[in-house]
Amino acid sequence: MHEMSCTPCTNFACLRGTLFSLGWQICSTWRAVSRSDLLWHRLTRLVWGRTRLLQDTWRDEYIYWHRTARNFQTRRSVHTTLYFDPSDVEDSNGFTCRCLTLSDAHLACGFADGAVRVFDLHTRLHVNTFRPHLRDRLGPFSRAVTGIVITDCKLIFATLDGDIHVAIIGIPHITRRVHLGEVVNDGALVDFTGCERWWVGLYAGVPGRAFHIWDGVTEQLTFVGGALTDPEAVMGWHMLTEMTGFVGRVRVTSRGSAVACTSSSVMIFDLTNQGLVLGEEEYRNGREIIVTSVDVSSAAYVIAERRRGLARLARLARVRLVDTMEEGCRFNVRGAAEMGAMGCMNDGYALMCTDGVVSVWEVERGAYLYRFRERIGDVNAMVCDERHVAACSSDTTLHLWDFGAAD
Repeated sequence: MHEMSCTPCTNFACLRGTLFSLGWQICSTWRAVSRSDLLWHRLTRLVWGRTRLLQDTWRDEYIYWHRTARNFQTRRSVHTTLYFDPSDVEDSNGFTCRCLTLSDAHLACGFADGAVRVFDLHTRLHVNTFRPHLRDRLGPFSRAVTGIVITDCKLIFATLDGDIHVAIIGIPHITRRVHLGEVVNDGALVDFTGCERWWVGLYAGVPGRAFHIWDGVTEQLTFVGGALTDPEAVMGWHMLTEMTGFVGRVRVTSRGSAVACTSSSVMIFDLTNQGLVLGEEEYRNGREIIVTSVDVSSAAYVIAERRRGLARLARLARVRLVDTMEEGCRFNVRGAAEMGAMGCMNDGYALMCTDGVVSVWEVERGAYLYRFRERIGDVNAMVCDERHVAACSSDTTLHLWDFGAAD
């Protein structure tokens, strides 16, 4: 059985579907107001967090995301396997996917040989490949892609040696290096994330330099500091020469903050105030964070832990509010104690892949919903948004699930 507990809902998700369930059986004046595109624009932003119009009107946009969320709740999706031409793989590491990123139009996959392959979500076709500029290697995996950011037509990706490149998705193969990594001074860049406003790198190897923050508009480095990964310094260096596990993870929220973790600590810090720490929790007494389980939505984050020697508590996951670190709900994840867990989340649901099976929980109450029909084996990377879920298996297969409402 899947155990759960919860606290009352405090966000706009409870509004979802209310407008339609009421049937708008009210006065003619309000029915006239309800036709206002400005009103639907505001509702779409408040309820679904959408600010970009993809449908003909904002009313259509609201309906589309309402139906898509319903599909997510009821396991109605289309599964596709994505392919790319293996002839452009430069070495055997090129088949190992290390990270995934979604936008409304594209899926970007970062590989251990430095390649970033971009797929069109409408056609499901591989449309472009980008590679970092050549430089002296500090190890066989120094070019491994550790994170990707997509903003409109621009793609930003980072590699383990600390280099950051920018590309335009519609312009084949051309990349521009905007930051030259200094591994000796900074350590290895073990994770990279961001948004249009900020880019954030998580480093391991040199004390006191865990976080690097860039202004995404000017592409200038604005902050260096933090000791989160100091205990993992040796493991950070090993990542340059060995295909090791994940040292840490960092994710950016929509509230100008970031959530970062290692196996022993989780930290929330402010991006606008030079890395000001907003909250921190250490895991002790046998408790250990499953680093790959951690992800964020607009206002919450999910984190799973294992506890050595106590099987009953070894697979606990929590959803917490970013602003306060207050627990919203919790649930048990089968298999996470033995196999680990690869997690991701959107505003409504948390997903965990363990033992080749992707399971879904609703984040307002922690209720277990279902598991995907497809068994995909161990995964190296997984990502989701409000419409798509993507995962790359250790056998190099790229999976995509589309929950989008039918036209």
